[in-house]
Amino acid sequence: MATPDTTLTNLLDLDREGLEAFLGGLGEKPFRATQLLKWIYQFGVDDFDAMSNLSRALRDKLHACAEIRSPEVVSEQHATDGTIKWLVRVDSGNCVETVFIPEDGRGTLCISSQVGCALDCGFCSTAQQGFNRNLSLAEIMGQLWLANRALGCTPRRERIVSNVVFMGMGEPLLNFDNAVKAMRLMMDDNAYGLSKRRVTLSTSGVVPALDRLSQVCDVALAVSLHAPDNGLRDQLVPINRKYPLEELLAACRRYVDAQHHKAKVTFQYVMLDGVNDSPAHARALVRLLRDLPAKVNLIPFNMFPGSGYRCSGPEAIERFRGILIKAGLVTVTRKTRGDNIDAACGQLAGSVDDRTRRRLRRLVVKEAVR
Repeated sequence: MATPDTTLTNLLDLDREGLEAFLGGLGEKPFRATQLLKWIYQFGVDDFDAMSNLSRALRDKLHACAEIRSPEVVSEQHATDGTIKWLVRVDSGNCVETVFIPEDGRGTLCISSQVGCALDCGFCSTAQQGFNRNLSLAEIMGQLWLANRALGCTPRRERIVSNVVFMGMGEPLLNFDNAVKAMRLMMDDNAYGLSKRRVTLSTSGVVPALDRLSQVCDVALAVSLHAPDNGLRDQLVPINRKYPLEELLAACRRYVDAQHHKAKVTFQYVMLDGVNDSPAHARALVRLLRDLPAKVNLIPFNMFPGSGYRCSGPEAIERFRGILIKAGLVTVTRKTRGDNIDAACGQLAGSVDDRTRRRLRRLVVKEAVR
């Protein structure tokens, strides 16, 4: 990683339109943006001198005013199942986590969109870290860029990352502009060229932003549901108090309608012992989703210190799944990956300089209870 230079423009922080405008300011034609996109993203090149189809004059200009700088990898951990987790420094006080999950026929990269999370879901380790800020476009794209470099798969034909999911730290719809720019770059044929079904945005339900997304970017949608009624979801996913289930599901229907294809919305449901895993909860979930093109992803809860929750037992999860399947809902139980390096769903924590003072407030409450 190069040392940050505030006088240089980081090209990872520019989408196609921004790159064309930047090059126009240098007196260059728009097609140069396509050339740069290919060098940066398809081939993972950060040395302007290696970009052989650029003129020497343009390379000299770029040396003088631009750079290609990804965030710094602080550590890399390998799980026994092949999962890799990178701790990535985004500034002097903050780090986020990025996870690569290898599977047969695909490789999924789970990326972060915020430093910490502005939401406060009690079963999620990220939420316990508090919140600092949104990630820049360069910090989002840099996670994919550095993962491809680390995996040794920079030429496009050899790329190992086939899918990207915005399921890391943060709520991506609260970093709307940068998340959308990143997804468009990921799907740009001259950048990573991922199909829209291979880029997934996961949201807890920011309804106005979800409606806005349906108009500007067509990607796969995953919704963190975790409860079949407003009373319970208010406790587990506090944003539900602002955007209750009726509003959220109506927005999901509008999103599907706007895409003009038969894609399903994936509803993620973490299985919490004695909290949301009873047959009655399953039947309520069936009623809630029966009119939607839905797929349900049951997620065994992954423990972290101080969570106060336990994972539902295998029999309870299977019973829950059976009720949904019998009712005609496509339902899968997610296989836990990377849990021995705290890389599983809900375990990403990073290092957050918490501006919300959420952690401090929790410590005060714990001390008061004692």
